[in-house]
Amino acid sequence: MFEQELETSVSLARRAGAAIMDLYESGAQVGEKLADDNYAEPVTEADHAANKIIVDGLSEAFPLDGLLSEETPDDKERLKKDRVWIIDPLDGTKGFINRDGDFAVQIGLAEKGEPILGVVYLPQENILYRAVKGRGAWMIAPDKGPKRLKASDKTDLGQMTVAVSRDHRSERMNQVFETLSLKKEIQRGSVGLKVGLITQQVCDLYLHLSPRTKFWDTCAPQIILEEAGGRLTDLFGYPLRYDLAEVRNLNGVAASNGVAHSKTIEALKPLLADFGRSRVASS
Repeated sequence: MFEQELETSVSLARRAGAAIMDLYESGAQVGEKLADDNYAEPVTEADHAANKIIVDGLSEAFPLDGLLSEETPDDKERLKKDRVWIIDPLDGTKGFINRDGDFAVQIGLAEKGEPILGVVYLPQENILYRAVKGRGAWMIAPDKGPKRLKASDKTDLGQMTVAVSRDHRSERMNQVFETLSLKKEIQRGSVGLKVGLITQQVCDLYLHLSPRTKFWDTCAPQIILEEAGGRLTDLFGYPLRYDLAEVRNLNGVAASNGVAHSKTIEALKPLLADFGRSRVASS
């Protein structure tokens, strides 16, 4: 089941990654775009080149499915479809621009709002993560066969390693570290890359406090993490849904090794209250 979907996704992710690396080496033009909420974000030739490869390829292979991509206007036609491809052609554009290697191609498939397939490809490292619901999560590294992924079994928050952004840690995140007794961190870019570290037991936890991640940031990583035994929810412990008109994850993101997820969510509750955060109903 889903053999064609997985084969097509892997092929398109690798083709998009090759196009990204060509521009990474030669230098890509950098521009700026305004999101629907008027938040300015960088965009490059590589974003658009990868987007065309993936969107055209999926549209040809699965013409009856819906599509949602960061670099394609959302006409909301996807809301009429049971199956929707959710794409971030270049997750970690800042990493691409800064030339730190922290960027990924992400292709997810959601059915009735739930992720069922995901591919995350790291072009700089030539590492590919893939998962299909019920069939486990796998990593393919250069010159190696597929390796099945399994998140850690740590439950002591003080012993867990947290994947955090390369950006300067916010004061609120400092409070999270102090309250949860978190001590160890690894700074990397791209949501898919950070979640991938949890599936490899390099990290155990990733928290994104702001409402700024979007469906294409989390769909593919979520199913990969879940198939590795981990969990990805909002900060309040509720599942993310991908069949909504609003594409922002307004309630933040909590990703963990799974066994420590409920403990993490409980520990966050008083902090979120102190921050004045209450759960927002999306539509």
